[in-house]
Amino acid sequence: MAYHFRFGAADLLRCRFAISPRWETQEAVRVLARPYRQAYHLPWLSRIRSAAAGLDLRPLWLLMPLKGHNPDLLSPPPAGPSVTFGEELARVRAAAGDPEAAREDLRRALVCTPGAVDGEIGRRMLADPARAVGELADLYERAWEALIAPHWPRLRALLEADVLFHSRRLAAGGLEALFDGLHPDLRWHGPAQTLSVERPSHHDRELGGQGLLLMPSAFVWPEVVGGYDPPWQPTLVYPARGIGALWTAAAGPAPTALAGLLGRGRAEVLCALHEPASTTALAHRLGLAPSTVSAHLKALRAAGLLLPFRQGRQVFYERTPLGIALTSGSAG
Repeated sequence: MAYHFRFGAADLLRCRFAISPRWETQEAVRVLARPYRQAYHLPWLSRIRSAAAGLDLRPLWLLMPLKGHNPDLLSPPPAGPSVTFGEELARVRAAAGDPEAAREDLRRALVCTPGAVDGEIGRRMLADPARAVGELADLYERAWEALIAPHWPRLRALLEADVLFHSRRLAAGGLEALFDGLHPDLRWHGPAQTLSVERPSHHDRELGGQGLLLMPSAFVWPEVVGGYDPPWQPTLVYPARGIGALWTAAAGPAPTALAGLLGRGRAEVLCALHEPASTTALAHRLGLAPSTVSAHLKALRAAGLLLPFRQGRQVFYERTPLGIALTSGSAG
């Protein structure tokens, strides 16, 4: 049994990546109710415990059944590669303009949780779906501010690094190489131009020229999520690379010999580039001002230790072979 995404010729040209702060907020809320998802996020859970205690997340949890439908109106796919939370939340609020569609979407999710339709919260949602959409959007906004916004620079850096890595795999080996590295439950069938996601039930989705939206997530682990009914763009959400080190402290000080050669600040910037990163991400990682990091990057680039490249609107830096050799202690 599997969920099948069936590609046509146009779809092969319209696969794209996106990052969604609204999705990360939704999945962070889900993590709070799913102990099996918390393994990588215990440091985060410790940091947000008091803020989370002030949120009543029961209305959102009722719409997150273990199996079954999750309301599409609460999680429209991002319209662009790098949208803001405010832009995404505006699309959620717009669902209140079609109360009947909102009621049916909410009902489909509530029936997947025993007793939810007849419970007080469920009955209130279905009695006034337009108001329910507004209240759910307000709750998402409070969850964003309490759970995600303080940590968004770190999360965004992780997600951007994942998009960069997989974009390069796509460029080097095509869709087969890309899908092979996203998740163990994915299978690309080249002759049939079909991507299959292992699932306990069967479902087919013709992409119909819309292509497939690929979205890394820090909080979806260990699952991969595929879906969205028409008219939404077909979407696949997969665990981002590197979540095991997401909440760990920054690396220790640069080796003394390297610091003596380059200076402490430049050496620490070079050592922090274990994977490509932007100036903003490095500044957050190292606890330095962006202007300071920018100056160090300029000097390291002039010394032939870094190379810049552009990804969308941002410039990323990666170590050259010489830079790698210096940080690994193998130069000489």
